[in-house]
Amino acid sequence: MNSFLNYLAVLAVAALLLGPALYGIVRDRRIDRQVRAAQQREQLIRHGQPHPRPRPRTAGAARIVLRHAPGK
Repeated sequence: MNSFLNYLAVLAVAALLLGPALYGIVRDRRIDRQVRAAQQREQLIRHGQPHPRPRPRTAGAARIVLRHAPGK
């Protein structure tokens, strides 16, 4: 039982140390993606191409289903 608690303690310390680092890596990648997209939009505008409309996000968006009422 004592070795199991030691194992859990090591995992808890590792999680406390790695958690913020992993969060920072994910955040940096998201910011890099946003900067890259902004640079691409700027180049498109500079070269006279129309401003591309952002694609709608469908992953978490609610879907609307239209159903017809039965005829009376």
